[in-house]
Amino acid sequence: MPHYLIQAAYTPDAAAAMVKNPQDRIAAITPAVEKLGGKVVGGWHAFGEYDAIAVLDMPDNVSAAAFSLAASAGGAVKALKTTPLITTAEMMEAQRKASGAGYRPPS
Repeated sequence: MPHYLIQAAYTPDAAAAMVKNPQDRIAAITPAVEKLGGKVVGGWHAFGEYDAIAVLDMPDNVSAAAFSLAASAGGAVKALKTTPLITTAEMMEAQRKASGAGYRPPS
């Protein structure tokens, strides 16, 4: 299954709600991820630009996009970034394909 990196930044209201009532948001997203056919590989909280980070296994791009849309529509995040992840083997395959693509940079 493809992997996706999810990075979320909470709204001030969401952060205030979690300070008032601490909660495990990684556990909270798991049912939605599973309902879309995916799995939470791992989740972490951070400080800085993003407040929560998760790696998800999702069946496809449409399912990953559906999760991102659902999370954004919930109103608790002010920014959500979804990054498709590929394996080293996939990157090496892409490198081989790129070498024969015939692309020429501007001259």
